[in-house]
Amino acid sequence: MSNLKAIKRENTSAGSNNKLRSEGFIPAILYGGKDSNQNISIEKKDIKNLINSDTFLSKVLELEIDGKKEKVIPRDVSFHVVSEEPIHIDFMRIVTGKKIILEIPVKFINHPDSPGLKRGGVLNIVRRKVELKCPAENIPDEIIVDLSGTDIGTSIKISSVKLEGNVSPTITDRDFVIATVASPTVIKEPEKPAEETAAEGAEGEVPAEGGAEAATKEGGDAVKKDDKTKDGADKKPEDKKPAEKKPAEKK
Repeated sequence: MSNLKAIKRENTSAGSNNKLRSEGFIPAILYGGKDSNQNISIEKKDIKNLINSDTFLSKVLELEIDGKKEKVIPRDVSFHVVSEEPIHIDFMRIVTGKKIILEIPVKFINHPDSPGLKRGGVLNIVRRKVELKCPAENIPDEIIVDLSGTDIGTSIKISSVKLEGNVSPTITDRDFVIATVASPTVIKEPEKPAEETAAEGAEGEVPAEGGAEAATKEGGDAVKKDDKTKDGADKKPEDKKPAEKKPAEKK
């Protein structure tokens, strides 16, 4: 459990909060339980690494204010829109006997012991966090999912996960899936457009008889269809034979 020191914050104006931030502190509020809300500040260097972890909003911390220690849990963090630095934190007191609803991160272990993953299968994570109802004094840091023995086609459901100490999922009407071991993804080449396919088919085609161009004969020139003579139109006049006269019919 991480221990943090907090300082009471008497002045809550925007100017005072901005001054705190410039001095390396993060304004915060502590609420919950029978005690009244308390305005505090936390030194940024003491908590920055915790804020960047996946488990921060489900992690029990021990907060010390004026020598008094109490267990708290972070409930919300506000970030600056440009710098993305934390600018405010909400902490909630943990009251023994109360139940808290939290999103707990899922951790997958024993990847090498999964026959499906060994054969090229893919772990398809459906839920990276699961919402649980937990006793305040027994909040898990993470949900452990053991991949040992999982083959391709296996669906890992919440019922197969061991939850301890009166911890239960908030979804109770179905046995929902956390992850599956799926078949390897096969990447297909995109189909070519019809115009490209037609163009490729046209290249290297042998012209058919009577096509736009006739195949050349050995030693001869190619003859275009449009250049072919019709009815001897290209013959010279002297080459034409005079039409034979038919004998007159006898009356």
